[in-house]
Amino acid sequence: MADAPKRNPQSDKPANQRGAARLAAVQALYQMDIGRASLEDTLAQFGSFHLGREIEGEQYLPADADFFRQIVSGVTKHQLEIDPAVDRALADGWPVERVDATLRAILRAAAFELLRRQDIPPRVVITEYVDIAKAFYEDDASGLVNGTLDAIAREAGSDLKETR
Repeated sequence: MADAPKRNPQSDKPANQRGAARLAAVQALYQMDIGRASLEDTLAQFGSFHLGREIEGEQYLPADADFFRQIVSGVTKHQLEIDPAVDRALADGWPVERVDATLRAILRAAAFELLRRQDIPPRVVITEYVDIAKAFYEDDASGLVNGTLDAIAREAGSDLKETR
């Protein structure tokens, strides 16, 4: 019998747990958008079945479950503020509702963090969600995400200089 895979200690670091939470939040928001699942059902399903587990052969990284809930709940609670901010940042004639559902979930989650989580540096938020876009798309979607989030951060008055 083969040795069991060893845990990667890098995956247990808080930053990676937040990255995993962001990815799970995008997946949950997509599911809510497409499947019309309720917030409560989605949070329960992801909390019980997705975060940090293997499902259908896919290993989900350990995620910061509280951060995941904050993003998904925050997008739902503040969607009337988030969608207009995304609309203003997108090209004229392309409101958020016309954007692909996965991109819409990415933009909404990131916009929530940029607008409502001043404790997280905007560059971190933008980089994380551009990476998520790269995981889902091979085309220039990551450039669209980068430009849109940069515009949202600037409109929100965020200082986009890297913080170290």
